[in-house]
Amino acid sequence: MRVLTVAAMKRVDAAAIAGGVPGIALMEAAGAAVAGRARARLPAGGRAVVLCGPGNNGGDGFVAARLLADAGYGVELFLLGDRSALTGDAARAAQAWTGPVQRPDSGAVPSCDLVIDALFGAGLSRDLDGAARALVEAVNAAGLPVLAVDVPSGVDGDTGAVRGAAIRAVETVTFVTYKPGHLLEPGRSLCGQISLADIGTGPEALEAGLAACAPLFRNGPELWGRAIPHLTGASHKYTRGHALVLSGPATKTGAARLAARGALRVGAGLVTVASPAPALAENAAHLTAIMLRPCESADDLDDLLTDERLNVILAGPGLGTGEPTRERVAVAAAAGRGLVLDADALTSFAGQAPLLAAHLADGDARAVLTPHAGEFARLFEKTGAAAEGADKVARTRVAAALTGAVVVLKGADTVIASPDGRAAINDHSSPYLGTAGSGDVLGGLIAGLMAQGMPPFEAAAAGVWLHGDAGLRHGPGLIAEDIPELMPAVLRDLLEVVLR
Repeated sequence: MRVLTVAAMKRVDAAAIAGGVPGIALMEAAGAAVAGRARARLPAGGRAVVLCGPGNNGGDGFVAARLLADAGYGVELFLLGDRSALTGDAARAAQAWTGPVQRPDSGAVPSCDLVIDALFGAGLSRDLDGAARALVEAVNAAGLPVLAVDVPSGVDGDTGAVRGAAIRAVETVTFVTYKPGHLLEPGRSLCGQISLADIGTGPEALEAGLAACAPLFRNGPELWGRAIPHLTGASHKYTRGHALVLSGPATKTGAARLAARGALRVGAGLVTVASPAPALAENAAHLTAIMLRPCESADDLDDLLTDERLNVILAGPGLGTGEPTRERVAVAAAAGRGLVLDADALTSFAGQAPLLAAHLADGDARAVLTPHAGEFARLFEKTGAAAEGADKVARTRVAAALTGAVVVLKGADTVIASPDGRAAINDHSSPYLGTAGSGDVLGGLIAGLMAQGMPPFEAAAAGVWLHGDAGLRHGPGLIAEDIPELMPAVLRDLLEVVLR
């Protein structure tokens, strides 16, 4: 589950070589992995075009080309640059290739069954231009299936950003661990299917890489499965927690009900919606298992929270923006319970992230913030988290450190970061989740998991994954109301795995 930065992956390679594994052996293993995936995509006797660059990524391409030719496939190899300029292991791999080496025509790519992109790897540190960019654009224009080596050429391995132009692959073969650029958009979409290959670096070298970067994970049950709530014979509704969801005014109550339904379906023993009096009838008309209490103001919320069984508060969906919401958040934070803030609760603190952080610190709240990109930009305006050009993982980590809360920066590549430096990138998701109310349900899932005792980081990461799993199961036609109703099947299958 660990994800390594490009610099940390270089430490792995260096440690493996220092430990006695020849660099050319690593390159041979990488090239063999690429050739293996190419064979799975090529028809018998098919033709491959291998595009090699001037560095070690190109060396992997030379190895793959040789192995495919030895296996009877037609191979044309093109090198961007001069063969005489290759050095080290890449030069040794090129010497072992006995076929012709052609210069690429930046305007066209020969017709073939598969293009192998070994131009530039994850460590690309500049925007592509000139002949390199023209070649990348020609590959995309050709519409041929592409198997990328390490990352599609032009994708930044640390951020997923496109450096000028980038190849769109149907599959990417990478080595040892995922890099952030495989999981962050747009790199994630450009990679296609990702195949992870062990090239023999060994566990000690991997540990050297892990020590070289802050803990970053690919989100999944391996990360938080041991903390997922499960029932025993002694369980009952009061042992499963009580989530309190703050409702907005009349005609704006749906978001709170969606969140409350998510909290209930994910397993919270009790869920109460705290509603302004004019909205009580509207909420009552839609609620059954979810309870309803009047709550007009921050003072009313303070009174409600004398019931210590209310162990998690969710504020924001449809709540309204401005001073009344800031006052409710201050009261909720001071109560020292679990706290999930979304939507209007975050927008109410636009440009005032330090004030929100002070409220959370005063009550020692166990808090999770769940902004989408726009809410994040408003909340963290003029802070390091909003620094232009910073990658998504770095920005989310800065936000978590600033607020002392777990921050869930939502999107197709949701990032979850803890104040202690841990972070996870979620790629278990579906574009069909991009629908009104979906984020409200996510807030409810996280609150429901926290009500059952999951720590904030684990609850946030698990909630994001469960939300994504529901989207993948449903597919086309998904609306927010479907997500809570999918939770029984999602949880049943998850528990079968984590409790096995």
